[in-house]
Amino acid sequence: MLHATESTLAKYSALFDSLRALNGLIEKRPGVFYRQSKAFLHFHEDPTGLYADLRVDANGDFARIRAESWVEQSTLIETISAALTAPEHR
Repeated sequence: MLHATESTLAKYSALFDSLRALNGLIEKRPGVFYRQSKAFLHFHEDPTGLYADLRVDANGDFARIRAESWVEQSTLIETISAALTAPEHR
């Protein structure tokens, strides 16, 4: 899967506006977010849609989450919000 291009990211502006509004996320490059100094979230595209890779544990493992539909995007934002309010694994 390819990293999402800026033109693809532009198609999902409402999603990215919501992500940029979350406290605790820092957008280092378009569509690439960090939590403190660690990579936390980035996006990929393929013919089936947009996918988010979200850091899920202290080992640095990422989970791939589909983020194409409004429902999938809402679930992603809720998951990220919950992760940002939980203590960070060290």
